[in-house]
Amino acid sequence: MSGVVLHLSEGSPDKHRAVLRNALNLLRELEPGTPVEVVVHGEAARLGLPGQETAPALAEAFEAGIGLAVCRNSLRSMGLDDDAVTPGAVVVPSGVAHLVARQRQGWAYLRP
Repeated sequence: MSGVVLHLSEGSPDKHRAVLRNALNLLRELEPGTPVEVVVHGEAARLGLPGQETAPALAEAFEAGIGLAVCRNSLRSMGLDDDAVTPGAVVVPSGVAHLVARQRQGWAYLRP
């Protein structure tokens, strides 16, 4: 089943919360079982790190079944490795390449 991928590159915690809220609202309106994934790169990769002020919003998204894919290239630019991400997040080699791959798989693309 094709899903929906949300693209996030901004570093603002308010933007992170807004995108996670969008994803939750979207999930409620989709056919049950439709995958929803937030892909973060650049400054937004911080969303996938433990101890962020957005941790409660991310936990709520995870509990609802929303995925989080964190760009390895962005982690490396911050001097971090894959082990730095919060449990539940997955690391992908390149966030932008992952977005392209999802679109080629038929996933809908959103840039909230």
